[in-house]
Amino acid sequence: MLSVIVPIFNSADTLPALCKAVMDELSGIDYEIILVNDGSTDQSEQVATVLAQTHLPVRLISLRKNFGEHNAVMCGLNKCVGDYAVIIDDDLQNPPSEIRKLLITTQTGGYDVVYARYDQKKHSFWRNKLGKMNNYLAGRMFKKPKGLYLNSFKIISRGVIDEIIKYTGPFPYIDGLIFRCTHNIGAATVVHEARHKGHSGYTFRKLFRLFFNMFFNFSILPLRIFTILGFLVFLTAFVLSVIFVVQKIMDPSIEAGWTSLIIAILALSGVQIIFMGLIGEYLGKQYLDQNKTPQWVIRKQVE
Repeated sequence: MLSVIVPIFNSADTLPALCKAVMDELSGIDYEIILVNDGSTDQSEQVATVLAQTHLPVRLISLRKNFGEHNAVMCGLNKCVGDYAVIIDDDLQNPPSEIRKLLITTQTGGYDVVYARYDQKKHSFWRNKLGKMNNYLAGRMFKKPKGLYLNSFKIISRGVIDEIIKYTGPFPYIDGLIFRCTHNIGAATVVHEARHKGHSGYTFRKLFRLFFNMFFNFSILPLRIFTILGFLVFLTAFVLSVIFVVQKIMDPSIEAGWTSLIIAILALSGVQIIFMGLIGEYLGKQYLDQNKTPQWVIRKQVE
């Protein structure tokens, strides 16, 4: 069985066409469509309710508020029953006609996960740039294979799904959870369409929050960076101290300068404050995790 998970947010205009395209494409195989409404403020819930009531494979899960795309996907993964789960956006930029290609690539290649690979992305300029930055950092933090582009359109096998859903923290990052479980990952080249209607729900604020989740929840790289930076600042201060002492010995007439002292104090203080802020981020995430902040809360289900 194949589960198709669609996190939806303000997509009332595209949902009927998306569901029809998925049902047409998957005709002849056993599948389910799980629509996870992530706190939409338009008519998405009403449209999804009608779809779930009139089409047997369609299920609706409506969350109590906007938890975020990755939280909505985690909800869908927890509720799906398929041997594989395809995650696809609600805006039709990922054509449902490409779902079978992901499935075939997974089965023939024996992969645990297969990501879509685009010859040409039809996102906005700044969205593409931020996506490239995210992929670069992910490659550094998760040892991502070269040539693999992380994106939301992917297929995940049941074994990996069962491992991913063991994570119950409030700040999931799906790709980070995948790389915790497996490196047996493939890619399939698919078409990426221009947005049919509306504009992306991924604002700069949401992308920045996703970046922070990846950076602080699934890596200690920031701590390592500032450990190295702290060592470099200390080394610089030591070298400058030696230079000042030598200059004073060579020329006793040089007056002791307060400028260099103040600069050194400010530099060291700045590094300490930044480092304390990083530690605070990690401690804050741990507090929210230990405080059992919910990953998602369901308000309504229609099956």
